[in-house]
Amino acid sequence: MEELEQGLLMQPWAWLQLAENSLLAKAYITKQGYTLLVSDLQQVWHEQVDTSVVSQRAKELNKRLTAPPAAFLCHLDNLLRPLLKNIAHPSEATFSCDLVAEALILRVRSELSGLPFYWNFHCILASPSLVSQHLIRPLMGMSLALQCHVKELSTLLRMKDLEIQDYQESGAMLSRGRLKTEPFEENAFLEQFMVEKLPEACRVGNGRPFVMHLQSLYVAVTKQEVQMGQKHQDTVSGDAHTSSSTSLQATDNQLPSQPEQPVSSAPALSVLEKEPLDTAGPMQRTQLSKVKRKKPRGLFS
Repeated sequence: MEELEQGLLMQPWAWLQLAENSLLAKAYITKQGYTLLVSDLQQVWHEQVDTSVVSQRAKELNKRLTAPPAAFLCHLDNLLRPLLKNIAHPSEATFSCDLVAEALILRVRSELSGLPFYWNFHCILASPSLVSQHLIRPLMGMSLALQCHVKELSTLLRMKDLEIQDYQESGAMLSRGRLKTEPFEENAFLEQFMVEKLPEACRVGNGRPFVMHLQSLYVAVTKQEVQMGQKHQDTVSGDAHTSSSTSLQATDNQLPSQPEQPVSSAPALSVLEKEPLDTAGPMQRTQLSKVKRKKPRGLFS
């Protein structure tokens, strides 16, 4: 399931409006299964299944349809993709969701091969580690990236001010007075931003601004997270291999030299098999002979 987990992590969030429910969702589907993550900004739900679960659920919900799990997964992918990409496709499928206890059920109704097709995504509350992986850590990474971005822009503005100052000292004049600006002061700018812009800028609402404006940065941060995880795993594997090789070499150096033993032409197991037959009585030989001749029972015999 590692492919599904990594694939889901690098997917952007989508904003869904299902009746009165505003949701954030992301999904990743392959021929081996699917994984889905949904949040209403209060809780996070998750489902991850393989082909065996897909096959069993398809039989329960679509008794008239017979197809391999890969076909159902392909159809689900075709249904979810327009929804998550915000592409209008009203005739293909209808979606609804229900909260049952602590679970969220996302219901899909469509057609497959001219027959009605139904599917229910049974999402349970996501684990804290999953919430951290898909929300807390990426959002912290995005905040650090945006802070670095602001620092770079501030440096660039100070350099532009020095360039303008050099022009002015060389006798250059501004032809349009309305374009005149004051030298950039970072601290004054930040104080003014906190008072005038912050209340509007940090208005989360139903999550739609986050989806509309920050998903390219979110995907870039999660891809970086996956790459760093793979590098760490490769480093750990390399260190373990090196340590194992060193240990084996040290053990070989410590072993005392032993005279070579002749290699027997017959395995020892065949000798052990013959000894009980030579010492058994007539009845024991008969019973052993019957056990030996008995045909093994097949799986379905």
